[in-house]
Amino acid sequence: MANIKVTIAYDGTNYHGFQEQRGTAFQTVQGVLEERLSRLAQREIRIIGAGRTDAGVHARGQVINFDTGGWPIPTPKIVYALNSLLPRDIAALEAEEVPDSFHSRFSAVAKTYRYVINNGKRHSPFLRLYSYHIPCLLDVEAMRAGARRLLGTNDFSAFRALGTPVKTTVRTVREIQVSREDELIYIDIQADGFLYHMARMISGTLIRVGQGKLSPEEVAGILASRNSLKGGPTAPARGLYLERIEYPG
Repeated sequence: MANIKVTIAYDGTNYHGFQEQRGTAFQTVQGVLEERLSRLAQREIRIIGAGRTDAGVHARGQVINFDTGGWPIPTPKIVYALNSLLPRDIAALEAEEVPDSFHSRFSAVAKTYRYVINNGKRHSPFLRLYSYHIPCLLDVEAMRAGARRLLGTNDFSAFRALGTPVKTTVRTVREIQVSREDELIYIDIQADGFLYHMARMISGTLIRVGQGKLSPEEVAGILASRNSLKGGPTAPARGLYLERIEYPG
């Protein structure tokens, strides 16, 4: 037996999120991975995912782990073997054997999400499933000023979807970068963990700041309110990417 860690990338457009919803007909990334891995192992394989991305959300650095149960495929060949069976919108990037204590979700110390905005005057048919098109010019400096109000350890109740029970709503946001490259604006958020819809709600609020509908100072008030109805709208799923997961060492 071996505990295997695999880094995965996927286009989330055609999936009802990452996490398998047992007893439903919804296609999920986890469901596809488990079916293909089980085919390789010739036994049932169950995986653990680091991030439970929503329907339509993409990933460049999702991490999974699973117990091989003694299957015959050497670890260096797992990526090639798995990719030979996966659909074209999911790819295994790298695989390695890790200690039995490794858990892709609970061993993680930080996650980074990126939100992509197409800020061009005209929509792009090539970016429509991979960004949020906002034709009016956004004030990136104001967005950066608003983002600074969210740094540190805080109660992020104002930036989570209602009705999602969690042990604590306190999270530590280590870094938020807002950058522009030509017509694309990127919002990169690194935190020790994320509440349900937190990255999309932060992005939606910063977009409102960029539009001049909220001031940077109001972002601090929204955070302090702990009221999710105070902030901007939840930005569409198609613009969000799970960029990377970080682990100790």
